Amino acid sequence: MNATADPKATHIVNQWKHDNPLISCRFEPRGRYIFSTSEDFSVQRWSLPDGKRTVLKGHQSWVRGIVFSQDGETAITSGYDDTLIWWPVAGDKLEPIRQVKAHDGWIRALAVSPDGKLLASVGNDLVVRLWSVADGKPVREFKGHEKHIYSALFHSSGEFLMTGDLAGKVIQWETGTGKQVRSFDAKALHTYNGGQRVDYGGVRSIAISPDGKRLACSGLHKATNPLGAVNEPIVVMFDWESGKALKSHIAAGVRGIAWRTLYHPSGFQVCVSGGSGGGFLLFWKPDEEKEFHKLKMPNTAREMDLHSDGIQVATVHHDRHLRISKMAPKAP
Repeated sequence: MNATADPKATHIVNQWKHDNPLISCRFEPRGRYIFSTSEDFSVQRWSLPDGKRTVLKGHQSWVRGIVFSQDGETAITSGYDDTLIWWPVAGDKLEPIRQVKAHDGWIRALAVSPDGKLLASVGNDLVVRLWSVADGKPVREFKGHEKHIYSALFHSSGEFLMTGDLAGKVIQWETGTGKQVRSFDAKALHTYNGGQRVDYGGVRSIAISPDGKRLACSGLHKATNPLGAVNEPIVVMFDWESGKALKSHIAAGVRGIAWRTLYHPSGFQVCVSGGSGGGFLLFWKPDEEKEFHKLKMPNTAREMDLHSDGIQVATVHHDRHLRISKMAPKAP
């Protein structure tokens, strides 16, 4: 990945339109395509050179999770229809390879282990399940969450799996045994509104810094009117060694949810926010509370991914568009 990108020069270079609002997106590992999902229950494969779209149909509800095999030849998606589907990445006609009924209710997130062998899935049944990427067979399940599970991420060593829930609890599991190692308290990402009787917020994404020293959890805070979507994006930082909260990254004056945050190889964070205040790409330095740059997007954003080149950023939007933005490379 290019570690010398200039976030302040980020600008939209391509935008491609689908038939319905988009939900999620991921670049495939080899950088040929980007996959997205839509409210019409379909998955879309877009060719990066020309934006050519291929529509994949198989789910019976919204699709949130998208991951890939290590070689980039197989995609796995998860839907609110409780189903995992394996798909070929390349080719003209993309039909399901395998379907697995994986959870009781919504599947909210997927993660693949660093060695490419294990798939983790989480959802509303409060169970974390591990599957074989190669054949879809169950491997192990973990129980310990008391609220809906929203996010999952393997540690770069593969030794641990991190999962985050609605209450802001992040559990560190031992991948090989399912043992709970410890938990991180990101309660700043949770709000309960007694008047509206709304349990709101949650750990929408988890990221670990390139040097392994920090854990970041994204979501929302200041939810004074959850049903009216009055809230602000926030990323809560933890020291990995001690588990203690360090500080929070905030975006003053922005209304929305920090749907996903990622670390760029050079150490700064890239985050996508979307909500009643529109859509933004936000950029933070490790030791600063306020963003050093933000890019307002043309429409409410729902997800984001970073290309392996460290330059291209994909965002999906409610206005049915997939947008590709680029950070300018800095001279070495």
